[in-house]
Amino acid sequence: MGIWFRQTERRLNGFSITSWASTAPVSPAAGARNSLAALTASSEVSLQTVAMWSAVDLICSLVSELPIDVLRGSGASRKVLAVPSYLQDPGGEGYGVEDWISQLLMSWVLRGNINGRVLGWSRDSDSAWPTQIQLLHPDSVAGWYDEGGRPVWRVAGGDIPPGQMWHRRVHTVPGRLMGLSPVQQQAATLGLTLSATRFGLDWFAEGAHPSAVMQSKSRNLGPDGATTAKQRFMAAIRGREPVVIDGDWQYTPIQINPEESQFLETNKFSQAQVARIFGPGMAEILGYESGGSLTYSTVEGRSQHLLVYALNKWMRRVERVLSSMLPRGQSARLNRSALLEPTVLDRWRVYQIQLATGARAINEVRDDEDWTPVPWGDQPAVSIPAQQPADPDPNEPMGDPSAK
Repeated sequence: MGIWFRQTERRLNGFSITSWASTAPVSPAAGARNSLAALTASSEVSLQTVAMWSAVDLICSLVSELPIDVLRGSGASRKVLAVPSYLQDPGGEGYGVEDWISQLLMSWVLRGNINGRVLGWSRDSDSAWPTQIQLLHPDSVAGWYDEGGRPVWRVAGGDIPPGQMWHRRVHTVPGRLMGLSPVQQQAATLGLTLSATRFGLDWFAEGAHPSAVMQSKSRNLGPDGATTAKQRFMAAIRGREPVVIDGDWQYTPIQINPEESQFLETNKFSQAQVARIFGPGMAEILGYESGGSLTYSTVEGRSQHLLVYALNKWMRRVERVLSSMLPRGQSARLNRSALLEPTVLDRWRVYQIQLATGARAINEVRDDEDWTPVPWGDQPAVSIPAQQPADPDPNEPMGDPSAK
């Protein structure tokens, strides 16, 4: 069961150190009217904004679904190894490495930290590495430095020895154990987005704003007569029949005035701002108009921009985590080619260049296309230019040109 935490400040050697103290659980629903309070209570509340959910889902989904390559050596001696069985399910829960990486990224992206318990180690006593890590919900973990500068961990209200805690952080600050949470740092922007969304919801769903007013200019209908007129008018609308109104009646639809309709523009702008939390160009990639001139002529160009400015830093962090769970000398790499998948025509142009230069063999290309190998395709076939005739020896006497 998760425990909510509030921030307190400690001073150590002149530095301000943020620690976490447990407090009573706060229900996000109870603070639904105060967007900033709801964000403070739970970072998951921020996922109620479309841009936040889209950006987080894009990062977690794309990175977690990329193929994993395990490598040993470098240069010409580099070899691709099979992925160990334990790395195919690092959490040991049966959901696979894709789910584990998605949890890892979700905690990093929203909270700036990921904590876990190491449940399994390798049998190598000299240089053991973790083989199973159970990830913990960030709300159940508190961490700070004590007065001696040593890390102190608390999980679900109980103290945990530092040696049993696995921790990786982002957005680090000197003198602070826990990484900064992007949601808490951008609470004002996210709160504006949530407020604009809820304003629209209240207007259309809960606000006391009728859609129209029908008024009889000369007759006093009374409660019963007004109800009867309303029911007849509504019945005609539901049947999609023409509505006939005599000269005594006036029908006035109620529209949103310009001041109140500004929440639509406010929401559009704030959603784009939220998307920018996760990198330059994220708003444009998600389809938000931000006033910029960034356009993409190809899908590959957009994927390249996404990789460089938004995904690559998270992919490298995931690679370092996975590599730490491998024997020394081995490393894990996420296959970025799966993200930058070109069109069929562009892919075959690359194949043609690779085959012509001897960079790859035909069976390697066929393997990429999931085709069966051919007996003659294991070695690169390089076209060797025809040998030029040697220059004549100047000391050798020339023969008689007329001789046949």
